[in-house]
Amino acid sequence: MKKRRARILTLPLLAISALILLAGCMNTDVADYSGEGTNMEVYCFSAGKADSFLITTENSAVLIDTGLKGFGGDVLEYLKQKGIEKIDYLIITHFDKDHVGGAAKIINSICVDNVLQNNSPKDSSAYTKYLSAVSNAAITPVTVTETYCFELDGVGYVIDASGSEKYKDKTSNNCSLIVSVLNGENKLLFAGDIESERICEFIDSNSTRYDLLKVPHHGVYDAFTGFLIESVGPRYAVITSSDEEPESDETIAALEGAGVQVFTTRTAPVKVESDGVNISVRYE
Repeated sequence: MKKRRARILTLPLLAISALILLAGCMNTDVADYSGEGTNMEVYCFSAGKADSFLITTENSAVLIDTGLKGFGGDVLEYLKQKGIEKIDYLIITHFDKDHVGGAAKIINSICVDNVLQNNSPKDSSAYTKYLSAVSNAAITPVTVTETYCFELDGVGYVIDASGSEKYKDKTSNNCSLIVSVLNGENKLLFAGDIESERICEFIDSNSTRYDLLKVPHHGVYDAFTGFLIESVGPRYAVITSSDEEPESDETIAALEGAGVQVFTTRTAPVKVESDGVNISVRYE
């Protein structure tokens, strides 16, 4: 099977603004990104009230979060089905167990080239197992404390770090890394579990319209949910929830009221396909 290889910071020379953005991360505004784009697929796992997303192109694989303990096996099985032998980047948005729980099994079982993590460690068994796994694999995770950018196979990634290491409320959630995935004209936003304070930080600096929003915190309604939707302006939204712990009705109402088509992973896995111009979202 074809082994996937990383191609870092190799955006087309014609995409000058994209090159400046990704090579230097000179600002966090991704509105002017103009990479050429490629065929890209995003698989949003049905992981219960937990996050795990696999972003693939012909020559790259990026995994955002790993679900709860035990879900790493599901991710590995899907990677095997797809013929993926390596993860170029594993991004742990934050260390709550429903985001990092499956990480140890994945890191212990498949080659992971790079790991990005947030700046808010937790005293938990899931975090301890994660630390042991990266140590055993001789991986030095990068703790993202300022905007971090990379490019793989024509797709740009901009990771927005939290503005603080401590928040008045919900520090772990608010320290989530926010990931922008940029494929040509298509832009996707993965907002971790951010809540009011961090949503306000993001809105204050955002001028980008995104095609898709991964709704933060499993669709739990926040006082600033409507403002986030207005700022991002998505056509599609994905919510990670479960039948036992569904998303808030108020969140669905806010999204649908803004004309957003909503998909929930409690219904089925969600697949996103983009060629850099066109984007489609459907249940798998």
